[in-house]
Amino acid sequence: MRRRIALTAFTAIALTSAVSACTDQAGSGGAGSRDQIKIVGSSTVYPFSTLVAEQFVNANPGMKAPVVESNGTGAGMKQFCAGVGARHPDIENASRRMTAAEYKMCEENGVDRIMEIQVGVDGIAFAEALNGPKLALTPPDLYLALAANPRGAPNTAKTWKDVNPTLPAIPIQVYGPPATSGTRDAMAELILARGCEAVYPASLDLKKKDENAYKKACQEVRTDGPYVDAGENDNLIVQKLQSNPNAIGVFGFSYLEENKATLAGVTLSGISPSYETIAGGTYPGSRPLYLYVKQAHMSAIPGLQKYIEAYSKAWNPGGPLAKRGLIAAPQDVRQASAEIIENGTLMNPARLK
Repeated sequence: MRRRIALTAFTAIALTSAVSACTDQAGSGGAGSRDQIKIVGSSTVYPFSTLVAEQFVNANPGMKAPVVESNGTGAGMKQFCAGVGARHPDIENASRRMTAAEYKMCEENGVDRIMEIQVGVDGIAFAEALNGPKLALTPPDLYLALAANPRGAPNTAKTWKDVNPTLPAIPIQVYGPPATSGTRDAMAELILARGCEAVYPASLDLKKKDENAYKKACQEVRTDGPYVDAGENDNLIVQKLQSNPNAIGVFGFSYLEENKATLAGVTLSGISPSYETIAGGTYPGSRPLYLYVKQAHMSAIPGLQKYIEAYSKAWNPGGPLAKRGLIAAPQDVRQASAEIIENGTLMNPARLK
C-alpha cells in the first residue's frame, strides 16, 4: 500500500515538472500508469494497425487490446507531439513523412526521441463505381479540376469536359479526405503538384522564389463544391460512390482492394492502381507509410515493443498485411525498419522538410 502511494505522488510531481527525454521519467510521467497501447493518426494506416493489434492480442493472452484511433495524420501528429506520459499516444500512424515543423512541435513538448519506421507502401487511389463513367485521367486533369487556383487564377471548372475536351461533360464531384489527412497532403504533393508543373511552367520558378505562393497555385484544394470533404472515414467514401456513380473518390489503395467487387480504379496517365504498379513506382500516386514511436514509452507501456515487433513479422510480401491491402516495401527498406525496431534507433530530423 505504501509503495502505491509513493508511486502516485511521484507521478503527480513528474506530470507538473518539465518533461525530460529520459525513459525512466517517461514512466514516472504517467506513461507507466496506462496498461494498453494507444495509437492515433492516419485512416490509411488504421486497418493495418488494427490487424496487427488483433494478432498481438492473440499472441499475448492477458494483454489488453491496443486502442487505435483514426483521426488523420495531421491531427494525430498534434496529439502525438503534445507530450510524454499516460495522457499522450505511444504511436502515430502516418500516411506521409513527419514534417520538420511537426518534429519541432514534438521537441518543444519533450518528445525528442522518436523512432521512424516505414511499414510499407501505398498508393493514392482514385476510384469510381463499377457503373461509373470509366474516367481515364492524368495529373494535369486532376490539377485543373481540383486545385483552388489553377495557373494562379480561381477555379471555375464545373465539368470534366471543362478541364479536358476529351472527357465527358459530367459534373466534377470528388469525395476525399479532409485537410488533416496525410492522404490529402499526398494527393496535393504527388498528383496536383505534378499536374501543375506540367501545365503551368511558371510554377517552377515560383517554387524557387516563393514556396507559399507555389503551394497556393499548385497544391491548395478548392472549397467551392467539386471537391467534397468526406471526413476521415474512408468507408463512407466507398458508400458515396455506390450511391453516386458519376462521382470519384480518393483514398488509400487498400480501400480499393477491399471493395474491388463494387469499385474500379481510375487510371492515371494510362496506369491503373494495382499492387504491381504501386510497388514498382510506375503509378503516379505511390507513397511510403510510417509508424512514429516514442522511445521514452518503450519500457513504460506494457507490450509496446512486442507490438511493433509484430508489425515487422506481418509486413512481408504475401503476409497478413499484404492480404489486407498493404504494398510490401522493398527488401532493403523492410530490413532497415526491422533493425530500427530491434535496436531502438532514433530518427534523424535533419532529413525532414
